[in-house]
Amino acid sequence: MSWKQELKNSVTDIERLSERLPIDKERRTVLESIVDMYPMRIPDYYLSLIDPEDPNDPIARMCVPSEYELGEGGAFDTSGEGENTKLEGLQHKYSQTAMLLSTSRCAMYCRHCFRRRMVGLSEEETIKQFDPMAEYIARHPEITNVLISGGDALLNSNAVIAHFLRVLGEIDHVRIIRFGTRLPVVLPQRISEDPELLTILGNYTRKKQINIVTQFNHPRELTRESRKAVRRLMANRMVVSNQTVLLKGVNDDPDTLAQLMAGLVACGVVPYYVFQCRPVRGVVDQFQVPLHRGYDIVEQAKSKMNGQEKRFRYIMSHVTGKIEILGNLSGGRMLFKYHQSKYPENHGRIFAQDVAPDQLWLDTIEPQEI
Repeated sequence: MSWKQELKNSVTDIERLSERLPIDKERRTVLESIVDMYPMRIPDYYLSLIDPEDPNDPIARMCVPSEYELGEGGAFDTSGEGENTKLEGLQHKYSQTAMLLSTSRCAMYCRHCFRRRMVGLSEEETIKQFDPMAEYIARHPEITNVLISGGDALLNSNAVIAHFLRVLGEIDHVRIIRFGTRLPVVLPQRISEDPELLTILGNYTRKKQINIVTQFNHPRELTRESRKAVRRLMANRMVVSNQTVLLKGVNDDPDTLAQLMAGLVACGVVPYYVFQCRPVRGVVDQFQVPLHRGYDIVEQAKSKMNGQEKRFRYIMSHVTGKIEILGNLSGGRMLFKYHQSKYPENHGRIFAQDVAPDQLWLDTIEPQEI
């Protein structure tokens, strides 16, 4: 079966899902109401990674709807994407980086997604809007890095991807073009079975460095098929890096996190960030880990890693910037540093703040002397 056919045959309703996983009638009704609000899509490949005998299977947690999604806590935009939108589909929060929301389509709708409000454009809208986006980038010489995101950036057609690269490749001050994608994890056949895509990426990376940013969250996602996709990208001169999200019930223990990073480095993927899960509506109640505990998990995991495996930063993508979570201090305080900041006065700033034992996020920042 081709990757396009597998995508078309993805499980999108609870009735079909119940043919593969044990779901009783009462729960089925609840899950159907959730899918009406937050769509479900699971490729057969990813569905095959689930252990149907394990009610707490970590792979299932990331793709199967849950009653927790009905919770009313959290918000839909937790990092200020709306206020940083300069044109429809274009965000410019950090001086050197522009982000294009190139599509609202994904091969799988992850249950922890922070864009479940489905910001993004269809392919037709993207083509129509792309020229103004490129003109904006060309007018801002401080932009050296363009992230093409979504949805999933590699679900755009090969023709659209080539168009992006052709236009952005002509802008002198753009040094790096990145594609944000989870396809190596959830539908690796899109990459490994599409030589045209690999040729396009390989040809353009000779002119501008192209990086692939993916998201492996659990060691079981590192299958033979996913490793094959990663190695084909690297064989065509891509740099592949990974942004893991710390997720309760998925990777919130040191052994699992250490095993994941070891597996990534072993197949050539660069560990980039471990993100604190964002307090998104329908996500916060199911996946967030308290900050103090998250830091302890990360540090214990690092103690099991070699230097290559622990190159990542533990980061909170806050409305004010990317804040690195540096450590626990006495009296319940924690130490933080701005890794990237929206506001120049915060560049590199280190600060301490009181953090309650069960606190999941910095809703307000009230820095204290260290």
